[in-house]
Amino acid sequence: MYSLFDYAFGPTRIVVVSEERLQAAERKAKEDQIEAVDVRINELTKYRSELTAQLKELTPVKPGKDLDALDREPQSLEEALTGECDV
Repeated sequence: MYSLFDYAFGPTRIVVVSEERLQAAERKAKEDQIEAVDVRINELTKYRSELTAQLKELTPVKPGKDLDALDREPQSLEEALTGECDV
């Protein structure tokens, strides 16, 4: 009969692999990591362009130059009362 002690301190498993297979596995792992990073970069780039487009929609458009005269202060009491400005 086995005890819990036997399971905790049982023999370890050792796997022998050739150097070429080890290097191939490491290379494959790095290629998979690069592919995952590239996919994430593409996702983030797409998300960034979407946010930029949304920001452009939310940015107010400045009115044309013909309305710039309304932004300046009236020069006389008459201009202030009538709302007419000499441009």
